[in-house]
Amino acid sequence: MGGSHRFTARRRGMLAWLAYATVSVVWGSTFLAIAWAIDSFTPFGLSAVRFIPAALIALAIGRLRREPWPAWREVPRLASVGVLLLTVCMALIAWAEARVASGVTAVMAGVIPLLLALMARQSLAMRGWLGLALGFLGVALLMWPSAGSPDFAGCAALALSTVIWSWATLLGGKKASSAGHFTQVGIEMASAGALSLVIANATGGTTHAPVSHAALLALGYLIVFGSIAAYSAYIYLTKTWPAARVGTYAFCNPVVAVALGCGLRGEPFRPAMGAALALILAGVALLQVPRVEASTPKRQSPVRPFPQEEY
Repeated sequence: MGGSHRFTARRRGMLAWLAYATVSVVWGSTFLAIAWAIDSFTPFGLSAVRFIPAALIALAIGRLRREPWPAWREVPRLASVGVLLLTVCMALIAWAEARVASGVTAVMAGVIPLLLALMARQSLAMRGWLGLALGFLGVALLMWPSAGSPDFAGCAALALSTVIWSWATLLGGKKASSAGHFTQVGIEMASAGALSLVIANATGGTTHAPVSHAALLALGYLIVFGSIAAYSAYIYLTKTWPAARVGTYAFCNPVVAVALGCGLRGEPFRPAMGAALALILAGVALLQVPRVEASTPKRQSPVRPFPQEEY
């Protein structure tokens, strides 16, 4: 029995690290995919055409795996989490990426682990508070108005999306769901996609320009990798790791996004962006050094029994 438990624990540990790697790398690349897709799709239109197909695929996988459906009382909570993460946050990001580079977007997302630690009310040592200060200083430097700075409104939208994303992640982790993994993911994405479609049709449609080949390929990548693979991995990870640790996927996102944005889309890289990136990543790294005080119940550690498939 002991050997079986150890094998199961090792397997879960390996799956968690695989999920972490998926979220770190794939979501880093989706910033560029969103930048290409938004050339043709409206912000809410992109969420609709992305998450409705992804939801159908996830629900189909859940049926093939014979996963249980959630109790009816759980559906409103799952739907609200999906709407906050995938309708509101994704629309804000898509809107912002029409104004700022994809690398800047990823840098702004680097404050998510700091916000998760703050909102989860984790007890931080001095290094933890220093990490918070450095992270927000980096964001302030990035948003500081000057000739070479990104659009202020775009950065403000990104800042708002990180706050909502962090809060919704913790909201989703408060209670376990009786739904199977892919079934839960599908319900969240279906709720987000349906609402996004309604809003898109009420505000001008799903596209604002002819759909280019690049936008279509980007959409396919967002559906398969950004939604089905990475969002599912995120949801699994939030069930397994503490909130602040889960949020450190945002360490790698800026590196991947800046490299791809500069290399494939020709986005500019300015010294101020580099300094902001260094400050944010230093702050997030410092946050990992402190330990939560021993008095904190271990049962409160995991973010949730929910995922984070997103971006």
